[in-house]
Amino acid sequence: MPWLNGAWASLQKRFDENRLPHALLVNGERGVGKRLFADALASLLICDQPEKGGGILARPCGRCKQCELVAAGTHPDIRVYTPEKSRMIKIDQIRALSSFAVASPQVGHRKIAIVDRADQLNINSANALLKTLEEPSADVVLILLQESGRPVLPTIRSRCQSMLIPTPGEDDAARWLTSRVMELEEDSRPAAAECVKALAMAANAPRLALEYLNSDFLAQRDQALECFRQFMKGQMTVGEAAKPFKTLGLDAALWLFERWAADLARLGAGGHALDSDAADMLGYLARNNPPWRAHQLLDQIHEARSAAVYNVNPELEAGRLLIAWQGLMPVKRRVPA
Repeated sequence: MPWLNGAWASLQKRFDENRLPHALLVNGERGVGKRLFADALASLLICDQPEKGGGILARPCGRCKQCELVAAGTHPDIRVYTPEKSRMIKIDQIRALSSFAVASPQVGHRKIAIVDRADQLNINSANALLKTLEEPSADVVLILLQESGRPVLPTIRSRCQSMLIPTPGEDDAARWLTSRVMELEEDSRPAAAECVKALAMAANAPRLALEYLNSDFLAQRDQALECFRQFMKGQMTVGEAAKPFKTLGLDAALWLFERWAADLARLGAGGHALDSDAADMLGYLARNNPPWRAHQLLDQIHEARSAAVYNVNPELEAGRLLIAWQGLMPVKRRVPA
């Protein structure tokens, strides 16, 4: 993943100068490789004899006891905390992290805790994590992952050094995706057109595009778009239109609505829609609404994402947002008799 090299080199410089932070907040779009970056950093920090490659980029030796444990996925001094059976990271998980942070390393010289994702901490777990960040142990490194556009408490952000993982350009993303697709059996490889579509849908986030290709997302999204069109034209009830969005899942449905609302804002400002399949419908709405309506929709989508913490009904939430979208359709004026 060549687009990770700049961030890796910057981190390597801090490491060489003994300026490695005790807490690092890694930010980037979904699917650009944040978790891969965090895992690689954990492997490097736990290695007893890290090596440098041909350039300035270091890498784990792959031979020491630490590297063997990492390769087996059983290193006791690397812990990952991620949402479990919930959309949020709960306070019990952060309490476990706090206990891990103050304990002595079991086999290595330091401990690494990865919080994937820090933007999915609820208020209680965020406050509990704050205590660990305020009084860090000398032998622990915390790596917090944040998806772009998803908020993290300012008090947490202020106690971390931030690092941005950039989204690759179209060519780099396409090359990486093509290389992964070519590793598949020939009869199971997606067509080139599907790869292009997945990459466009993922806004050049290659790992997300690969996830789309390995699932039913593209077909489900096409069905959701068709129902969206019919609903906007009054040819389908809100209950029927909401069903494919329920199939997508709340997170993916909200992401799709958010993408369309952002495209509506772009079109209203004279730009182009990133989702070319929805461009005609969104262009029609942009021509018949003031620009602030797109931002109003985005606010409603963000509210729905916040409400997701409380396990709202995905079908009802999709229906509520569909009704908000339908409110943008111009009302036909009756011709006087």
